[in-house]
Amino acid sequence: MDPFDDSNDETESPRQARLKRFKTIPLKFLVPNAITLLALCLGVTAIRWAMDERFELAVAAIIAATVLDALDGRVARLLKGTSRFGAELDSLADFVNFGVTPALLIYMWSLNSLRNLGWVVALSLVIAMALRLARFNVALEDPEKPKWAVKFFTGVPAPAGAALAMLPMYLGFLGVISDAKAAAPYILVFVAFVAFLIISKIPTFSGKGLGQRVDRDLVLPILAGSVLFTVLLISYPWQMLTLCVFGYLAMLPISWRSYKRHQKADAENNSTA
Repeated sequence: MDPFDDSNDETESPRQARLKRFKTIPLKFLVPNAITLLALCLGVTAIRWAMDERFELAVAAIIAATVLDALDGRVARLLKGTSRFGAELDSLADFVNFGVTPALLIYMWSLNSLRNLGWVVALSLVIAMALRLARFNVALEDPEKPKWAVKFFTGVPAPAGAALAMLPMYLGFLGVISDAKAAAPYILVFVAFVAFLIISKIPTFSGKGLGQRVDRDLVLPILAGSVLFTVLLISYPWQMLTLCVFGYLAMLPISWRSYKRHQKADAENNSTA
């Protein structure tokens, strides 16, 4: 079976299957997977930097991996190079980059002062991420999912979960948390809360309902805003990431209410049909 072939031809003969293995693989399949592997390398390198106590570099590597994670799927769709292999590789990279690595970073930065209890909470973040990604992969195959549901994720998505969990580290880099070891009990509670959000059934905005086109009058403001945000993120990374985290948390009740409105409207339409 060719991992880069989405087709499922059960009538294919053994000889055809053998010949298929030796055919060339189009470049369009390699580019998005190379981006995914680069993100994975950043995630694993972040662990090395954390071991050297270069925590700012380690967190920056996770943020860079988040950007690449947002790009690989879009590049695959743009090149029409989506495949089951790419989807599985992306899920594995997400587990490492947004589950294993952030948990280790937070543990080495603060939670190790709590010994076994700190390790248990770090593990809870990893387990929550594994369960969340498995649930996401299964939900993709749900034929009964209504069309409007594509606008929402179930629980906090993997990249956002990692960004939320590392909030105490941003605050530490800003000097708000002066002693990470002394603040470990509070950080432990926060990380456990983030793990709960990740595996919860709280609906969160996915951004997929925004569409592929924008109004002509909004093009320049969107471009200007995007450039300004990027410049501010590069110039003041920890301040901007902290603001993004609090903004995301503030959006959770809004996304929940929006989901309930769609759900109610869908139920009313089904009852009148």
